[in-house]
Amino acid sequence: MTLEGRLDAASADGTVQFTLAVENTGDDPVTAQFRNGCRADVAVVDDGTEIWRYTDGRMFTQVLGSEEFDPGETRTFEVTWDDPQPGSYTAVGELTAANCSCEAETTLSI
Repeated sequence: MTLEGRLDAASADGTVQFTLAVENTGDDPVTAQFRNGCRADVAVVDDGTEIWRYTDGRMFTQVLGSEEFDPGETRTFEVTWDDPQPGSYTAVGELTAANCSCEAETTLSI
């Protein structure tokens, strides 16, 4: 699989907006298979301890699905962290596909 990710974080109005960009850098289409309606997850870590994860405590539609990434295509997935505590963190975003992986990391200060 040839999916590569980039994670951006923007803080405003007491929230952090994460954007995970997933690009197919290969020459062939990639079909990502999903077990539910969630396509991306983000975890926020402080000194090695996970302090927030987008999917914790959330429910998603229980339907199998897929997304096809054509060669050179980039798709973005957005996740919002409401009411974060001030600090410096590392965030890790990942595509939640069952058959392929794509992960990206960024640092942020609030």
